[in-house]
Amino acid sequence: MKLSGSDIIVRTLIEQGCDVVFGYPGGQIIHVYDSLYKYQDELKHVLTAHEQGAAHAADGYARATGKVGVVIATSGPGATNLVTGIATAYLDSVPIVAITGNVPSSGIGTDSFQEIDITGITLPITKHNYFVGSVENLADTIRDAFRLASSGRPGPVLIDVPKDVQIAMCEYEAQPPVQPDEKQAAKDIRIQQAAECINAARRPFVYFGGGLMTGEAQEELLALADKIDAPLGCSMMGISGVPTDHPRFLGMQGMHGHYACSMAMHKADCIIALGVRFNDRVTGNREKFARGAKIVHIDIDGAELSKTVEATHGLRGDVKKTLQKLLPLLDAQERPKWQEKIAEFRREEEAAADNREGMTPRTVLNILNRHLGENTPVATDVGQHQMWTAQYAKFQSSRRFISSGGLGTMGFGLGAAIGAQMGSGERTVLVTGDGSFGMCLNELATAVSQKLPLVILLLNNGVLGMVRQWQTLFFDKHYSNTVLDRKTDFVKLAEAFGAKGMRATTPDELDNVLSEAFSTDGPCVVECFVDKDEFVLPMLPPGGSMDDIIVRIGD
Repeated sequence: MKLSGSDIIVRTLIEQGCDVVFGYPGGQIIHVYDSLYKYQDELKHVLTAHEQGAAHAADGYARATGKVGVVIATSGPGATNLVTGIATAYLDSVPIVAITGNVPSSGIGTDSFQEIDITGITLPITKHNYFVGSVENLADTIRDAFRLASSGRPGPVLIDVPKDVQIAMCEYEAQPPVQPDEKQAAKDIRIQQAAECINAARRPFVYFGGGLMTGEAQEELLALADKIDAPLGCSMMGISGVPTDHPRFLGMQGMHGHYACSMAMHKADCIIALGVRFNDRVTGNREKFARGAKIVHIDIDGAELSKTVEATHGLRGDVKKTLQKLLPLLDAQERPKWQEKIAEFRREEEAAADNREGMTPRTVLNILNRHLGENTPVATDVGQHQMWTAQYAKFQSSRRFISSGGLGTMGFGLGAAIGAQMGSGERTVLVTGDGSFGMCLNELATAVSQKLPLVILLLNNGVLGMVRQWQTLFFDKHYSNTVLDRKTDFVKLAEAFGAKGMRATTPDELDNVLSEAFSTDGPCVVECFVDKDEFVLPMLPPGGSMDDIIVRIGD
């Protein structure tokens, strides 16, 4: 049957199993929005308050479901407003497809009203992008974008469609949903060499990231740890990959990671890294990182192998399939001395734990934990609250920690929480700070309009806490532009948007308020206060190593 380009866009999205898209209309995408109107019974469109919020919502949807998230925007500022969201997804390997309208082909290159070269702008932050010059290529381009976004190491793909291509007519024939490219294990010889290295280890440590969840390799991960009697640790992107209370799991590693986890990795003689990067927040001073350890690094993206830290054995391949081949080659071992050392690290971590009474970050997050369900997604913005959530929040199910890692995007949280809620169907929590929330609070309008069950836990300290922490420790307390001193009443603000707003000043109040918030039908903002001088600890100083770790102030 013959359809317009705009109808083809919507029909192909439906064909590919897309059930919801996020976006904002405009002149150069108006024909697509007319098609969305026609097919509204088959494809839900969520109108956000800003295109950046739409991109983050598509991202949160993808993180929570493992499916491709879709965002739609018009040309010019509509397209450029997507850039931060696309970059966020790119650095965290999240599969989204962004569809933008552009001026008619005849106007390309003439600086037409709201014309922008969005493919050129996004070239460094997409897996690939397309400028569709012919309606005949449109459906297959969308199909290829879905395939590419979800294949190998996932990531964002952009499709730019001029207005005349949206209007043009073409034959359309529905196709089955595309499948990601077939995954392959690493080469057998590489696996054999890695097995010999692991078998010779005395103090192995298994380190995993977001690639573990992408590869759905949790079962193989736990089998590996049990067989070689090794502790588990993760990057921030790996949080929720295994249950937080798993006896082998030491938590997050890195600059603000759990002490026991970071020390175990530091003292290991063999690090088995699965679907994870060795970025600067993980390694600290790379010259001092893992000096006594051999590194077995398994990743589907060969570019990550020995990219920043030299791998003794770099295995390019799907984590799940590679582990399935590796496991039979490993010797079953028990390591009582190593396990006793791990227990010692745990005791040292507990001895340094913040057990103060009152509204400390640990207390706030522990109270939140009482209200979390087994499948509750928890999104964050970026800053101290993000690290406290990574350290203290408890998870039982995979894909339930939704946070910006690589780009560290303040303003990510509310849009992502909206997407995660709509993807998971579960009541969703956003943990945010007053600084980050100020960048994205316009999306409260979206949450209210959609009647979404969101609990927004706002830790208000009146400052840009993470930057202030650095200023305290390394800049002689020169608090340059980190004291917000804003007069915003977040309870009244929530009510102005049509949400419920509540405030808690004591732990008991917070527990009661959260009970009410978790039984509220729509979005609810819960404000609580933490001291401006609270720190995220442990902390590796910039350029430092585990030898320089700060566990308490005064260390």
